[in-house]
Amino acid sequence: MWRYITKRILIAIPVLIGISIVAFFLIRLVPGDTVTALLGANYNQEQAAALRADYGLDKPLITQYLIWVKNLLKGDFGHSFFTNQAVSSSIMERLPVTFELMIMSFIYCLLIAIPLGAVASLKKNSLLDYLATIFGLLGVSIPNFWLATILILVFSLHMGWFPSGGFVSFFADPIANLRYMFLPSIALGASVGAVVMRMTRSSMLEILKQDYIEMARAKGVSQKILIISHALKNALIPVITVLGIQMGYLLGGSVIIEQIFSLPGIGRLALQAITNRDYILMQGSILFVAAGFVIINLLVDLIYALINPQIRY
Repeated sequence: MWRYITKRILIAIPVLIGISIVAFFLIRLVPGDTVTALLGANYNQEQAAALRADYGLDKPLITQYLIWVKNLLKGDFGHSFFTNQAVSSSIMERLPVTFELMIMSFIYCLLIAIPLGAVASLKKNSLLDYLATIFGLLGVSIPNFWLATILILVFSLHMGWFPSGGFVSFFADPIANLRYMFLPSIALGASVGAVVMRMTRSSMLEILKQDYIEMARAKGVSQKILIISHALKNALIPVITVLGIQMGYLLGGSVIIEQIFSLPGIGRLALQAITNRDYILMQGSILFVAAGFVIINLLVDLIYALINPQIRY
């Protein structure tokens, strides 16, 4: 097991290096730079040249990249050009909001999508199955930003059940926090829930056709034990694969949702950094998200072994 973990970590290193290269050089293809954004209407050549020299932006790009990587290896993500705050501190301040949004969206998948997919497979070609299929098609077809807008129009502006934006810490007011986070988690998790539901249904239908299920029925195993212990447990293996991948997409998809609902998370932080051409902050945010994606996929692979003891690494 530890050998496998070490191997996966070593494989992740070139992936993260590639992402760092893309994050560093791609943003610099956009017209304008940090100094232009900082000076704004007061821009002039002398001030711009002085600021570029102070920030090291006058050096060749490859030199800037190597300096940034060298600092990363020391655990230094750098400081924001605009706030002069450490990038690591900015990310850690925003992480709880994004993490809570992901967890609530994930819970939505577990509590609704998996049971709905399992029941739909047991009631194949019934009204419930057709409704679940429609839910799956709508979920994967509707963009999350459009769904977020509709949720705000209906449940915030029209009915007034939930706030349209903003954030309150869970520790300050748990009830208010859940009200603020409910609509964003639904908007972010709807497409993921639809994918998980469809995968659960397909996987359950495949498992229910297996010979060992028929053998268990012939031995008189109760329907409840048959479904939960034999069918659903084995059907969850491919579902976990999808969940792991989709968790990464939840982390990336939070950018739009956090912006729409004015949530102070990492996604909104990265978007603000891109808008301001805050290179250091943007690079650190993207690399952090990429590292999270890699870690999530590693954890998913390890969970396989817990669910199915036949899997060995």
